[in-house]
Amino acid sequence: MEFYKKDIDQEKYTIATYEMSSEISLENAAWNLAIGQSVGNPNVRNSWESDALFEKHSCVIKGDKENLSSVKSGKIEIGFPVINTDWAEDGISHLLCQLMGGQLDINTITQCRLIDLKIPHKIKQKYFLKPKYGIDGIRNFTQVYNKPILGGIIKPKTGISPEILLEMVKQLAEGGVNFIKEDEILSNPSFCPLEDRVRIISQYLKAEYPNTVYAFCINGDHHAVLKRAELVHRLGGNAIHVNIWSGLGVYNSLRKLDLPLFIHFQKSGDKIITDTQHRFGIDWSVICGLAGLMGVDFIHSGMWGGYANDDEKDLQEVIDILHKFNVMPALSCGMHPGLVNKVTEKFGIDYMANVGGALHGHPSGTLSGTKAMRQAIDNTFKEEYHEAIKKWGQSK
Repeated sequence: MEFYKKDIDQEKYTIATYEMSSEISLENAAWNLAIGQSVGNPNVRNSWESDALFEKHSCVIKGDKENLSSVKSGKIEIGFPVINTDWAEDGISHLLCQLMGGQLDINTITQCRLIDLKIPHKIKQKYFLKPKYGIDGIRNFTQVYNKPILGGIIKPKTGISPEILLEMVKQLAEGGVNFIKEDEILSNPSFCPLEDRVRIISQYLKAEYPNTVYAFCINGDHHAVLKRAELVHRLGGNAIHVNIWSGLGVYNSLRKLDLPLFIHFQKSGDKIITDTQHRFGIDWSVICGLAGLMGVDFIHSGMWGGYANDDEKDLQEVIDILHKFNVMPALSCGMHPGLVNKVTEKFGIDYMANVGGALHGHPSGTLSGTKAMRQAIDNTFKEEYHEAIKKWGQSK
């Protein structure tokens, strides 16, 4: 079999692009990855390995062997045979096992970062549902057009009762939020059970603010997350929030339930996987592409100008990827009224300004903080807005 290809068939292979470094050569790193993550031990052949097996199941490497042998680092493309995956059930979890698995155990590979991923069109069309609602559905539900969506985050993160939560929700809704998200720390604690929260919050919003999205936090192991999504739907909820630590594959499973629920992807903790200073990792842009493919409606995509402050070019790249999938980027981690106009100027209107501290920490309380953000988005500047600017400043 010819392992080195000038071009890789984009319908027979998932093509992964890596930044890699090796103590020996880039060719050595690519070989260890390609063979080790498909048919077997990179350095030891055995009698069970036939030419036909290699032809059907081995990864292939794009490039010339001699050229790759002359350098120790660079970008490399590896083709993973689509036949090696049961796409209906292995899904994202097993795909990532292949893409970022055993090569990380090989000492001579000193860096391996997944920076791009191309899944065959026929696989994407057949096995992934993409967002049920996305930007268009979110705007139709909330009846908010031609401006950013206003999101509010529950604070304190935990320790509250369902009754206190309801009082907070009333102020957020009265102040004009379009979306409310429970924090990722609140899932199903004994003092604030999910079932109790869904009953009282959904009943209130349906009666008083039916165009408000409320994302209940349902973090947990996969079996629990799916059960909780069904519970939220059964009790009248309209959205769920799942943090990345519940597992990337769970978003695919949730979307395949095909419930009438908005799905919010919360990224907090992702830098353990995505930080560019790490020798091994996956680019955040790749994860955002997978999230769009799996079918989330909202994703905490990053932030500009807050206590989190992503590189503007990198953030724009991520937003562009999400928009291609019709996913609503949520900008959060230090958002406040004085940032809204500048963020909109830089990134356009198709994002959600998701706010916690600047709502609840407003000098006059949660209701005033929410009104201040509403005024910032609507360009109707009143007392609440000016109080907020005095506290947090204004980005020029």
